[in-house]
Amino acid sequence: MGDGRPPGGCEMRWVDKLARLEDFDGLPLDDGLIDELEASSGAALGRPIVFATPSFRDYASTELRGCSRNSFPSFSVTGGACGLNCDHCRGEILKPMRPATTPIGLDRTVRHLIATQNLQGFLLSGGSNRRNEVPYERYYPVVEALKRDFPRLRIAIHTALTDERGARAMEAAGIDTAMIDVIGAEQTIREVYHLDRPVEDFEATLAALCATRMEVTPHIVIGLHYGRLLGERAALEIVARHPVASLVLVVVMPFYAKPGLFAVPEPNAVGRFLWDARRRLPHRRVLLGCARPAGLHKRAVDAYAIMAGLDGIAFPADGAVALAGAIGRPCLQQHACCSIRLGTALGATTGQPPCAA
Repeated sequence: MGDGRPPGGCEMRWVDKLARLEDFDGLPLDDGLIDELEASSGAALGRPIVFATPSFRDYASTELRGCSRNSFPSFSVTGGACGLNCDHCRGEILKPMRPATTPIGLDRTVRHLIATQNLQGFLLSGGSNRRNEVPYERYYPVVEALKRDFPRLRIAIHTALTDERGARAMEAAGIDTAMIDVIGAEQTIREVYHLDRPVEDFEATLAALCATRMEVTPHIVIGLHYGRLLGERAALEIVARHPVASLVLVVVMPFYAKPGLFAVPEPNAVGRFLWDARRRLPHRRVLLGCARPAGLHKRAVDAYAIMAGLDGIAFPADGAVALAGAIGRPCLQQHACCSIRLGTALGATTGQPPCAA
């Protein structure tokens, strides 16, 4: 994707620009990898980067602010219940979501939020059964009615595993964006997900979703196998075989797991995989999703995402806007899930944009 120009010359190297930004100075980044990213940055610099600040959790940085928690909420159709209880999550990711355990409850809540709080859309999610399937069918009439009454409403869904019939039902209801975790190692499926399904079932689900008119946005969890990379590159090849709208990369978060079970993936290894994904999918959106370790790890990974030319970052770290500006990438902010195409241009690479998306 690059233009082949070497780092350095008359321009200040990216390594030196990072050192001048307080939020990134002193991070144990790989200078060699940064030089490689800079040397291949021709196409990256032409890509605006979207900083997504979805409203399902509170957020503020030194550069950006979040929006109303009701602008783009997440709903779980199973509340906090999940039949898989995967080692990396244990159902904890469902807890911040709004419970929507009945269709009528979802309908009433969404209509109220549209009327009172400028709701733009929502994410429909839930815990899986033992086959990694989520019981969405009874919610589709509600989705269909909401889309009929509010055509501009944007609705995303975590599909889990499904088939052609299930994918067509989502499409018919009016779902805009379908998300699926793609796992490339059967060992990880068995040991981490506690699931007896082959890798082929994940690719078959992706194929079924891509046969619809929905925007399909698969996710790859980096470090899913207890903190080490195992099936990620196989998952990337699966994604590359299908006409997906976007790829979302996230990093496993060990604080959801039992203490000592997961290691934290090494940030430089994560950064190199981000670049691998960018190069493997040069003409499709590649995004860094909201799930990733916090603190210095997040700052390092976000820096790599910006320099590697990723198209978006959810809940960016402090300094992300300044770094994008330092290397010449234009910025957008949106108050929705990064998989949804919404956005408001930032008038400059610093400052706080208005909350309204």
